[in-house]
Amino acid sequence: MTTDVMIRVRGLEKSYKDLKVLEGVDFDVAPGTIFALLGSNGAGKTTVVKVLATLLGVDAGTVTVNGYDSATQPQHVRESISLTGQFAAVDDMLSGRENLVLVAKLRHVENPGQVADDLLERFSLTQAGGRKASEYSGGMRRRLDIAMSLVGDPPVVFLDEPTTGLDPQSRLDVWRTIREFAARGTTVLLTTQYLDEAEQLADRIAILHRGRIVVNGTLAEVKALLPPTKVEYVEKQPTLEEVFLAVVGTQERR
Repeated sequence: MTTDVMIRVRGLEKSYKDLKVLEGVDFDVAPGTIFALLGSNGAGKTTVVKVLATLLGVDAGTVTVNGYDSATQPQHVRESISLTGQFAAVDDMLSGRENLVLVAKLRHVENPGQVADDLLERFSLTQAGGRKASEYSGGMRRRLDIAMSLVGDPPVVFLDEPTTGLDPQSRLDVWRTIREFAARGTTVLLTTQYLDEAEQLADRIAILHRGRIVVNGTLAEVKALLPPTKVEYVEKQPTLEEVFLAVVGTQERR
């Protein structure tokens, strides 16, 4: 199904017993864009992703993905998405190529071997394709994990903290990978605690705080929330980190 809004969330509420995690979350994600959802630990980012992926039910609100309602058409939503969690879902006993072939077979994709080879090449893993995943570096495992999520070319990909625990070079490799498949038209929803990651990758940024979206806009719009600082006639634009801390601090005071 094609749509002018690939992900639409309205009035999303979710509680765990007496703990309210989401309290009326609203946002849209346009097709073929990277949307970064920022927030501190416990802000509810992973809960949002699980709801979007139909892994959790909601207490209130509506969610549509690729034009399908997650409550009434969950199977269609699942067929439209792929989810990469905080920890790589890689089978260490299999080679990189075998991991990809397995996923392709589970998704009933034609020519699983060719699909695996194409993804290994696309993610610069061809030479390592025959080695066990247990021998891969952190960055290689993460690239393989993301490659597995793209089997079948899903129109929507959820990346939950994709670079947590990676070294700087591995982070850059993953960033390059995300840019490349977003450039091919894939819609990406990315959660992260790394503000520089959002600055580098996102077309649009939302800050989730205490269960609500408190800021939502482009990088330029978000930075415009704070005035530039001038030092000896040199204009300094606020960083996304400064905006994030200022917004969260304001909400805390309220």
